[in-house]
Formats: sequence, C-alpha cells, structure tokens
Amino acid sequence: MGSSRVEIVDYLRVARRRLWLLVGIPLVAGAAAALVVLLGPQQYAATSYVAAPALVGGSAAQQYTGTQAANQFAAAFAAAVTSPQVVDQVAADTGVSADALRDGLAVKQVGASSQLTVTYTATDRSTVASVLAATGKRALAFLFASQVGIATDEVKTATDELTTATRAINDWEKANKVSQPDKLYQSTLQEIASLRQQQLQMKAVGNSRGADAAADSISAGQKRLDELGPKLPDYQALLAQRDSATSALASARQGLQQARAQSQAADPEKVTSVGEVQPVSRVKALVALVLPVSGAGLLLAVLLVAVLEWLPRSRRAGQQPAVGRAAPALTGGRRGGDDTVVLPVVTSTVPEQHRRR
Repeated sequence: MGSSRVEIVDYLRVARRRLWLLVGIPLVAGAAAALVVLLGPQQYAATSYVAAPALVGGSAAQQYTGTQAANQFAAAFAAAVTSPQVVDQVAADTGVSADALRDGLAVKQVGASSQLTVTYTATDRSTVASVLAATGKRALAFLFASQVGIATDEVKTATDELTTATRAINDWEKANKVSQPDKLYQSTLQEIASLRQQQLQMKAVGNSRGADAAADSISAGQKRLDELGPKLPDYQALLAQRDSATSALASARQGLQQARAQSQAADPEKVTSVGEVQPVSRVKALVALVLPVSGAGLLLAVLLVAVLEWLPRSRRAGQQPAVGRAAPALTGGRRGGDDTVVLPVVTSTVPEQHRRR
C-alpha cells in the first residue's frame, strides 16, 4: 500500500497465493457448461438454401438493384424471417412456438452473393424440415407477394379515379347538351374560315345571293363559338383530369406486371431447397459453449482476487494513525521491508511531581 512501484513479480506472487481461485472458478464454470451440453437433449439441425438471382440486380424496375443489391436482399430476408408476422405464420403452419422459432432460426449470407442459408436447430427432429420450408415460403411471400397486393391496390385506385373523371365528363355533356365541345369548337372555326373564303370568292364573281348565304352561315357559326367559348375551360379541366387518371392507370398496371413477375421469380419451390436433417455434434456444442464460459469464469476469478487483495490493504490503511503516517517525514522515521511505518521511540522528560499533578 505504501509503495509507488509494482513489479510483475508482485502480480505473480498474488496469483500463486490465489491460484486456487484463478484455476477453480474457470474449471467449475467450464464443467457446468459441459454438463449442460452433455446432459441436455440431442439437438437436430438442417439448412435451407435460398438462391434467387432473378430477384437481385438487373433492370431498375426490380426491388433490389445497384451495387448493394445483394446485401440489401440479404438484410431484408433476414429481417423478414424474424419478423412477428412471419414467425406467427410459421408457428401456425408447423405448431412450433414462436419463441422456439426465434431461438432456433439463423440466416447467413454466402459471401457477397445473393445466396442465403437458413439454419434451424431444435430438439424435435420431425419439425426441422417443415419449419425451414414454411419459413422460406412465408418470408419470400412477405417480401414479394405483398408488393403484388400493393400494386393491385394502386391499379384499383387509378381505375376508380379514371371512372370518376369519365363520369364527370359525361355529366357535363348532359348538363350542357353538347358532346365533345372542344372538337366541335375546332370544327366550327375551320368551317367559318372556309365560309369566309367562299364568301370572298362569291363576291368576286358577283354572286350576291351566295355571299349572303355564306354570311348567314358565318353568323350562325360565330354564335355557336360564342356559346361554346365560356364553357371550354371547365370541360378542358375535366379532360385534363381524365388524361392524368389514364396515365396513372397505365403506370399502375406496369407496376403490377413487374410485381407479379418478381413474385413468380420468388416462388419457394424454385428458389429454396432444404437439406437433410442431421444431429448436432456435441463436440462442436462443447467448444462453442465451454470456451466462452471458461473465459468468463477466468475474468470473474481475476476480479475476485483483485477485490480480496484490495480489501485487507484498504482496511489496514484506514486503521493506521495519522501521526504514524506523518512521523517519518517529521522525525526521520524509516519504512520497514514490509512497507510498514516504523516510528521512533520518544522518551518523556517531564518531572515526576509534575506528572503526578
């Protein structure tokens, strides 16, 4: 406690004195972990391979594109496998509890490719293959079949908007008793231009009756234009709404077609394959569990030794008198080899009679 330097030999001395703790605790922890593995039920595992290259990369219309497409697909699939919706569906399909599914399922990407492996470990051998098959089916449906549903809803919405816009145009034409006023307006303009040309020609040849008839037709056409002109903005606005709805419907149908193509490419029967169910090696399980547990036990032992060494020294330091700790500096005292303070002996020179008083 009083030394400012600590050598490695000091640590070795403490470790030798507390060797039973440093060795015993890791051994006990490792033995307990080994008993858990050896006395536990036999576990079985199988691996399902998911290889869907048609779903990753390619055209920009696909769901996963770009340089990170494979990683994005792997992350999305792993998240889908453990999502509450997929887990509940698989639990309902196989009869395995949701907690057991979350504990036993593991998804891993094969290198940097889009291929994935799904491993399931359980004590009931009969459920392993069925769980992997149901998991692949439900996860792929969650990722791609849902897109078909969304695209179908978009098509329905666009169809409803187009129907509404078309009905509004029909109602306007019935209310104004005119059909396709925009085309009628353009044809009337062309007719008036032609009549004016004929009128000029008739006047040039002296055909006054023909010129007057042309003038009457021009007047009637101009009257129709005056009636249609104020109505055209509202009608053209309705036409613009119908054109926008038509474009939205065409885009929604294209999206639905692409979503259906991706859903077909994600057919579980085509992109997934379940391997053979094998018993899990207890040796691997021992190595995977005993080593970490023993390491944790060693760390706990080191901390315990540190506490056991610190407490007595701290207690002795707290019991040492303040004068005794300061005496070496004041009276020239010295420290012993065991780091304890050696105080000088002080002889009293007070006379006996004064002491009696």
